Amino acid sequence: MKYLPYSSLFVFLAASACQTSLDTVTDTATPPSEIVQALNEKRLVLPNGWSLSPAGTSVQLGDFPLNMAVSANQQYLAVTNNGQSTQSVMLIDAREGKVLDEAVIAKAWLGIHFGPNDQSLYVSAGNDNAVKIYNIQNDKLSLSDSIVFGKPWPNKISVAGIDLNFQQKELYAVTKEDSALYIASLQTKQTTGRYALPSEAYTCLYDSTRQQVYVSLWGHEKVSVFDLKTRRFAKEIPVESHPNDMIMTHSGRYLFVANANANSVSVIDLDASKVIETISAALYAGSPTGSTTNSLALSADEEKLYIANADNNCLAVFDVSEPGESKSLGFIPTEWYPTTVRVVHDQVMVANGKGGSSQANPNGPNPYERREEDTQYIARLFKGTLSLIDEPDPATLAAYTEAVYKNTPYDKATENTSEGEVGNPIPIQVGDPSPIKYVFYIIKENRTYDQVLGDMPQGNGDSSLCLFPEKVTPNHHKLARDFVLLDNFYVNAEVSADGHNWSMGAYATDYVEKTWPTSYGGRGGTYDYEGSREIAYPEKGYIWDYCQRAGVSYRSYGEFAREGETPLASLKGHIDEDYPGYDLSIQDVFRFEKWKKDFDSLLAINAVPRFQTLRFGNDHTAGARLGAPTPTAYLADNDLALGRMIEHLSKSNIWKESVVFALEDDAQNGPDHVDAHRSLLLIAGGHVKRNAVVHTMYSTASVLRTIELILGLPPMSQYDAAANSLWECFTPQADTIAYTALPNNVDLNERNTKDNKLSRRSAELNLTVEDAIPDTEFSEIIWKTVRGEDSPMPPPRKSAFVFVADIEDE
Repeated sequence: MKYLPYSSLFVFLAASACQTSLDTVTDTATPPSEIVQALNEKRLVLPNGWSLSPAGTSVQLGDFPLNMAVSANQQYLAVTNNGQSTQSVMLIDAREGKVLDEAVIAKAWLGIHFGPNDQSLYVSAGNDNAVKIYNIQNDKLSLSDSIVFGKPWPNKISVAGIDLNFQQKELYAVTKEDSALYIASLQTKQTTGRYALPSEAYTCLYDSTRQQVYVSLWGHEKVSVFDLKTRRFAKEIPVESHPNDMIMTHSGRYLFVANANANSVSVIDLDASKVIETISAALYAGSPTGSTTNSLALSADEEKLYIANADNNCLAVFDVSEPGESKSLGFIPTEWYPTTVRVVHDQVMVANGKGGSSQANPNGPNPYERREEDTQYIARLFKGTLSLIDEPDPATLAAYTEAVYKNTPYDKATENTSEGEVGNPIPIQVGDPSPIKYVFYIIKENRTYDQVLGDMPQGNGDSSLCLFPEKVTPNHHKLARDFVLLDNFYVNAEVSADGHNWSMGAYATDYVEKTWPTSYGGRGGTYDYEGSREIAYPEKGYIWDYCQRAGVSYRSYGEFAREGETPLASLKGHIDEDYPGYDLSIQDVFRFEKWKKDFDSLLAINAVPRFQTLRFGNDHTAGARLGAPTPTAYLADNDLALGRMIEHLSKSNIWKESVVFALEDDAQNGPDHVDAHRSLLLIAGGHVKRNAVVHTMYSTASVLRTIELILGLPPMSQYDAAANSLWECFTPQADTIAYTALPNNVDLNERNTKDNKLSRRSAELNLTVEDAIPDTEFSEIIWKTVRGEDSPMPPPRKSAFVFVADIEDE
């Protein structure tokens, strides 16, 4: 077998390169030690445990910027903001980094390109299935026309990336819902052709030399080549998982393609129509998925390639002066989730999708007292930024590289090793034995720590924010008290769309992260995030796929399964077909009874799977909907089901060898005085400590890391590979005392009886699918239903975990 060259930056190479640069380059304007110190002083730790110490300066952009275009004369930079709240296009002075104008777009997504002579701007209108055309005059944008490809959503087209052909006066647009290449006339503004693609497309690129259009097939691991002369697709060039952004050299000889799921860039020789090299953009060779390589830019002389790694919060820099023989040069630290990189006037410009830090949200969600666009719901809290970074000399790049490695908790050398202690039930090394044999992993819906456990004096809680105190959730409180209270646990996700992916895969792909804001913002799109759409899958699948490959028995009750069906191949034959999925009309105590029946039958034949996922999701609630259970009844039902499940397990003969982890997929629907990501994690089992309080910072990925170590599974992404296990919560001496569930103090059939604006609005919401509703408003409805219509909801918070350290001395 012939292998392609695979260029990457090994850790020892990075270290030696840094040292060489620092020792030999002395004419830099700022000494490297001062650069390191400056970066170190502004270093902060995010709630997910990764750090930021961004290079350069930054300019405020809009909500979740996804793409940028540079005018031919390099006078302007244009940015499309595609988040959950206000979507818009911004016109920016490329030299000064100053925002000149902004135009709101009802629906926008990714595509953006300057028109002829830089006097116009073409912007994708996303699920409005059109491209908007803006005139540029006196540094201002004015809407002049549109190219329409079909009726708006729910007509499924969804315009993504675009490119223009000035010679033939054509516009090319690719789509991610009907998977097609559209061609339109720039003169008549009419569609002249539609050509079907085999999968969702990300963007397209016009090649004037060959009269071809290249399309990155986001869900197909290929670049499709469309011949403009024959008006047919001529070929497909295989690349790697999730090809997205593309850039071509001025000569037209080479095409670079970013592959988000594979941490890589494919280098294509267009004369030969084949990949001649694959560049690894991750910080370590052979890293699991998690860098999210999603944008590319070439320096003016085309000798350097800048690669945006969204989830590593950095740029990788490569010498590509000899394509096929690329050499790694280092990394540049950015702000949070860089989505686009461009080079203008010797400056590297980076759009950061989630901005510079977590932050407090003092205005909070309150649709009754302020305009919706002024609220600070978690999904709209990330305001993007534009980083302006001078192209670094070798010494500066060496200092930047050092900072990136310090910001990154993942280390290839310790990928299969976690912190721990000898004799602890949680192994230190992947593959080492554990006395724990059975793992029960319970996924609940959308609550923060303070909402449920904020009244526990043993932890860092705010009782004024506690909507569901001990009277409502006695088992949650008893479990936290009898076993381990964790008050510093954070979910990796923002909403359920990415929450179930983080919970089952320790990662949310670029497809998930870049599309959920559209549907959550009410701009169309479907909830395709729990196995129903293959493009959402991580490259090597979810935890069930890892169990299958490792020969670990597993079963799912309601997670990624609905009405006895599952879209995942790895789950077929591994679900309880009688167990209900997400359905608020079915009580969780009924789900418990279904699980109990199945569990008992498997226990009787010694066939209990080693890994089980259970869905107890009624803590989502139905708000104030008239006739539906009250929020407190829903929480009491959820609480009782959880307590009974653990009691039943604890009275079985496998209790000593079992552990239960119960967490929320996300924490989007409530306030918390520490951070909007802070949530509740409950642990129970024979080897779990009793009457303990642990303040260590953990995340969803930490739970998965612990499960993997117990089951002997490798990490699924860089996030769980970097996360510490929960070994502090376990003890070598098993305690086999059974748990006794507490009865409910709230009538589980208590119903909403008030006919008011809260109940009427709740009746209008689609509660058949999780998060198919405006969550800002729903959070407020729940608060007011519990506390009273006149009670203003305190805002959830998002905090930066500031950590200043001397990088050189660490």
